[in-house]
Amino acid sequence: MPRKILETCIGCGTCAGECPVEAISEGEIYKIDADKCIDCGACQAACPTESIVEE
Repeated sequence: MPRKILETCIGCGTCAGECPVEAISEGEIYKIDADKCIDCGACQAACPTESIVEE
């Protein structure tokens, strides 16, 4: 089950740097490409605002 980024995202980019498959794209609120996501949880663990959750 891929993860998603909530609107509480502050756009810091920490999650994108932790993603081993580059499934996270930059923006005001970052987005996770569900087709690329391998559900490893690295992004969720790295998020300082706990804005990444399982879908």
